[in-house]
Amino acid sequence: MSPADFTRPGSLYGAVDLGARKQALEAQARRETAAQETGGVPAPVIDVDDANFATEVVERSMNGLVLLELTVTRAEQAKQYSLLLEKLAAENAGRWVLARVDVELNPQIAQALRVQNVPALYAIFQGQPVAVVPGIATEPQLRDWLSQLMEALAQYLPPPGEEAAKGDEEQPQEPPVDPDVLAAEQAIDAGDLDGAVAAYERLLARSPNNQDAKLGLAGLGLIRRTQDVDPADLQGRLADPADIEAQLLAADFEMLSGEVDKAFDRLVGVVRRTSGAERDRARVHLLGLFDTLPGDDPSIGRARRNLASALF
Repeated sequence: MSPADFTRPGSLYGAVDLGARKQALEAQARRETAAQETGGVPAPVIDVDDANFATEVVERSMNGLVLLELTVTRAEQAKQYSLLLEKLAAENAGRWVLARVDVELNPQIAQALRVQNVPALYAIFQGQPVAVVPGIATEPQLRDWLSQLMEALAQYLPPPGEEAAKGDEEQPQEPPVDPDVLAAEQAIDAGDLDGAVAAYERLLARSPNNQDAKLGLAGLGLIRRTQDVDPADLQGRLADPADIEAQLLAADFEMLSGEVDKAFDRLVGVVRRTSGAERDRARVHLLGLFDTLPGDDPSIGRARRNLASALF
């Protein structure tokens, strides 16, 4: 079995903000401090919310496996399931990390993952969901699922016990942050969108294929187009099917909220029912939204097929 054999329930990028890289470095420093204070023993579970999702799940998964538990903590049956997952996490310390999110308190995460029912358990690796256990599984079922998952990712994960045997000097080091990426994120934090654009453009001038810069500029474009728009006014405008500008803005808002497929479907629908300059405007806008996601995001492939069908 390979990673591709597991269900891929959607992209995580709708849940990641533009400052994720900086936040990740800060979170790493906090984790190192906490590990020193506890003698290097990892916490049995990481509590995740909308604010720290990018750092504690997406960025952490770039260097290891994260099992993301989506639950409702007040539900008694869910509590028992959580205890079982903690038991398994303790047995597999060093091979994967358990992260938990209460979807009632953090709906954006559930929305980004297209979660239908909870509890659910997602395996996150290198920024993407690679497997999912919907509903409540028994302990034997979970152990079997974990065994298959570990086998599929064996070449990427440390063998059992290897983490404890490594010295600090052998731990992988966080790659240095490009100064223009850092400048862009600092400008975003300060509300200086023009400064962030300038920093990403400098990076592209040096490295024309840099994905951080391309994704950053595309994301800033979304923010710029929507920052002065009144959502209530936009909602009223959507009642007029001839208001193409409203449809484009609505798609932008949907992208910002993580509703990627909804945004793409909206614009494909505009392409289907329009012609001439209006159709071309919707097509070009859709292609621009593709740039806000990595090129291999499955939602892009689906939208490209739908666009081709709408055009021809």
